[in-house]
Amino acid sequence: MPLRTHLAALDATASLYPSRPVFKVPRLASPGSDEIEEWSSISYSQFKSDVDLYAKYWARTLAADGLPPRTTVGLWLGGMSYIDVLHIYGLTRAGYIPQLFSLRLPNPDVVYELLQRAHAKALIYETSFANTVSDCPLPTHVALEVREEDVEGAVLPPREDPVNGDDIVVIFHTSGSTSGSPKLVPCNYTWLDAMISKAYHTTKPKNIGRQDISVWMGSMCHIAQNFMLFGSIQHGSCTVQPTKIAFSSDELIDMVTRCGLNRLNQFATFLATQLRNSHHNPKLLGVLQNLDEVVYSGLMLPPDDERWAYDKGILLRNLFGNTECGAMLLSVGGRGADTRLLQPIEGTDYGFFPLSSASENKSEHVDANSQLLELVILSSSPDCPDRSLRNADGHYHTGDLFLELKPGHYIARGRDDDWIKSENSLRCDTKAIEDNVRATCGDLVSDCIVVGNGRPSPALFVEPKIDVSPEVLRRDIIRRIRHFHSRRYLHERITSAEFIFVVAKGTLPRTATKGNIRRKAVEETYRAELDAVFGMSF
Repeated sequence: MPLRTHLAALDATASLYPSRPVFKVPRLASPGSDEIEEWSSISYSQFKSDVDLYAKYWARTLAADGLPPRTTVGLWLGGMSYIDVLHIYGLTRAGYIPQLFSLRLPNPDVVYELLQRAHAKALIYETSFANTVSDCPLPTHVALEVREEDVEGAVLPPREDPVNGDDIVVIFHTSGSTSGSPKLVPCNYTWLDAMISKAYHTTKPKNIGRQDISVWMGSMCHIAQNFMLFGSIQHGSCTVQPTKIAFSSDELIDMVTRCGLNRLNQFATFLATQLRNSHHNPKLLGVLQNLDEVVYSGLMLPPDDERWAYDKGILLRNLFGNTECGAMLLSVGGRGADTRLLQPIEGTDYGFFPLSSASENKSEHVDANSQLLELVILSSSPDCPDRSLRNADGHYHTGDLFLELKPGHYIARGRDDDWIKSENSLRCDTKAIEDNVRATCGDLVSDCIVVGNGRPSPALFVEPKIDVSPEVLRRDIIRRIRHFHSRRYLHERITSAEFIFVVAKGTLPRTATKGNIRRKAVEETYRAELDAVFGMSF
């Protein structure tokens, strides 16, 4: 069977449904205004025509630089507009390999290093970076809006179907940094074919008698929105471009009312805001209840928000994935008892392996968490990422942990680095501590993270929500969490305010895409402070 691509999917759907809208984009009442005058539709035939237009432009422009097809070219974009999609798809259609950078990576030195590592030969950049890229060591081009007159006389190259599944088609980057820089995530045609297949199953409409309309999930320079668009195109569905990713509840209602939105895709942090707003907004609650699906990803929903949604009949589905593999697991959904349980997406080959051997778990106390399983993408799975990212055994170890509640059905229990080991190698569930802090100290704490690998007990880092002295904040937190910690093993307890560190809001190290606080990076950044309070180094 030939390897499938997003470009082939677009050609097929544009032929089948030429007049259907593929995107709805906002037209603001005036520059800088939040008022949306109208939502403009872009048809599948127009989208395909525009991709071809941009392909002509980049084929001629890059050939003038002496760059042949199959050359890697950097794209440094916001990834949030229709024009950005055209540059990404157009560059691929012209036969080049896009290396995608989002505006969340603002340091040009890091971008240049990554371009060099990928052997890229040119950089296409957003206009806002004009001054920043003045010293770029490669040829540079501005990502302008291309018009017909810009490609007069240019020839559209033939669309080459992939022959070798190992050929690279796109390069993403990890959302977190290792040694000060993200890692390359090169993706080949076999991987892309697997994404096309998984996206098809993930975005299947509930009602084939009408067009599915969903919302833009994130930057096209990252995997999540690419994945969702792969699926949307295959089903002839439509994607609404919001004014921003953290769009307001009023804008959500407007998208439902004027665009016909029937499926909501959001990262959990943003969805949680919608759910909380629905507590006192009956119209918003009704909108959420009437959606075919509410798909969230990136993080687990806070327990209180998840409970509220299920109690109100909102049809949640959890889509579990990462940059390297795209979406991997999808919850059952619906209204049954197993609605929250995750299952591998059809067509994959995954292993769920015990995190530690039975001998490591021997103790007088045994609980369910001793049966933690790590999700491993087997080398036989078509979505197994590039060999440069795999472990020595040839498989890709995600570090994501699960409990199997019934055969083939799982519940997420965080990442391997969410479970720290104390100095005597006993495990501590950091997520449980963090959830308790958020539940009991939500009015005091903006965000938090628990660290303490190899220490006698955990330590808590918090970013404050209110203006109060660190001493007072630590004292208030320890008072509120005392009862919770009194019920935990000794090695899991935070028993003194000295083990609570208060830092300025927004200063804890985070991933670029989802804004998750990076536990290991916090441990490294504040190693000296931890050594001092524990009286030991680890």
